[in-house]
Amino acid sequence: MRDRAIRQRPDLHRRDFLRLGAGAASAALGSAALPIFAGHAFAAEPASAEALVEAARKEKFLNTIALAPDWANYANIIQRFEKKYGLDVRSASPEATSAQELQAVRSLKRQERAPDVLDLGQPFALAGARDGLLAPYKVATWETIPSDMKDATGLWYADYFGIVSFGVNLSAVKVAPKSWSDLKKPEFRGMIALNGSPLGAGAAFAGVFAAALANGGSLDDIAPGVSFFAELAASGNFTPVAATPASLTSGQTPIVINWDYLNLAQTKKSSGFTDVTTIIPNDAAPFGNYYCQALSAFAPHPSAARLWMEFIYSDEGQLLFLEGFAHPVRFADLMSRSVIPEALLAQMPSAEAYKSVRFPTIEQTTGAQKILAAEWARQVRT
Repeated sequence: MRDRAIRQRPDLHRRDFLRLGAGAASAALGSAALPIFAGHAFAAEPASAEALVEAARKEKFLNTIALAPDWANYANIIQRFEKKYGLDVRSASPEATSAQELQAVRSLKRQERAPDVLDLGQPFALAGARDGLLAPYKVATWETIPSDMKDATGLWYADYFGIVSFGVNLSAVKVAPKSWSDLKKPEFRGMIALNGSPLGAGAAFAGVFAAALANGGSLDDIAPGVSFFAELAASGNFTPVAATPASLTSGQTPIVINWDYLNLAQTKKSSGFTDVTTIIPNDAAPFGNYYCQALSAFAPHPSAARLWMEFIYSDEGQLLFLEGFAHPVRFADLMSRSVIPEALLAQMPSAEAYKSVRFPTIEQTTGAQKILAAEWARQVRT
């Protein structure tokens, strides 16, 4: 993909976040920012935080896409943003995939209803940058975002990360699977699902990568993950239904391979009426990856879009991600300044589960995408 995008460390794990922070940025919003595109023209850049807020309020609206209310605490994040700045967030297609987000930028550009901001799986952020769909911008806290989790020019940067887990409805599953090999057992026939196709959904892409690590593959070789799901599909254990929180709690898809923060949130939400648990598979190093926030190069509300970016990368916004069980990208900086409430840290799984998490490099992600494109439909037939 982009030569100037910085490589990720494949062995980065949660403890490393304590060492990656560089201290809070002291620059004002205006000096930290780069101009963004409004259609094909550059928008005037506010000279201060106050001017940015004023300009955003004149635009009145912020158009988001693919921000499901139960994903990474986005319901509360949006509500807090609206209350804080007096803007109306218009949330379109909350269940859309990353691929559909990029298509919306292409098909709706220069329209009032086009998306202003995007929350993309890492492979799709790279594609959006390559295809000229994203606009550069650097938030005030730019320097506290790890360098290997952002595009050097500000086209995209991580906002939160997670690892692949199993969400299990214990009301429908007698004995929960503890490992990837357990998923092959005949008692799980028709029970296992991803949140969509790995060709279009970042979480599903991660699920296949995680399966590869447990079945003789590596970050350089996702093929065993494709073969694993082909075997599950052939046995009838894997169902091509796109899993949702509702399908997990209803028992329609009682075993969902998904990000830890989504399964953990559903475990908490279901407490008292459905017994849902979150399991980190014990037979392989966990696979982790991050989602990226980016501005559309054709944002109809460019000032509101930049204000949104400033908000979610502020301490307040980052802590809201943590409330939703997602590790915010500025976790190290927040920890170094002791601004994370103990109650938030206590709700997270033990750090032991994150010691060996593996993150792919940009090159490894690109290679995996090529293999999936060539082999998924042929082998898995979904």
